[in-house]
Amino acid sequence: MQQTNVLGTELQPCSLDPLTGYYRTGCCEQRGDDPGMHVVCCRVTDDFLAFSKERGNDLTTPMPQYGFAGLRDGDRWCVCADRWAEALAAGRACPVVLECTHVSALEYVDLADLRAHAAG
Repeated sequence: MQQTNVLGTELQPCSLDPLTGYYRTGCCEQRGDDPGMHVVCCRVTDDFLAFSKERGNDLTTPMPQYGFAGLRDGDRWCVCADRWAEALAAGRACPVVLECTHVSALEYVDLADLRAHAAG
């Protein structure tokens, strides 16, 4: 099934190294059963990672039992749409890769905000 990004075109992979996505396909796809809506492809920053950790989601600590090495500044990762929106409201949003961000993100954030934080 083809997935669509926020630009209305085919969803592109976000990251294969580290392997991301709720389904660990490398894409921020949504099949209807991801309760966290991991649909925003971000280039994470140290500030965003600290913000996420402050909110109870530590993305920096390795968890080898899950094949997770921990994220570092500059990694691309599918983050929860509501967490990105929360970071935006706090002035701590990280850059977004629009071509890799699922259209369902628009249920949580405006396209104008995503475009304003588009990764260069």
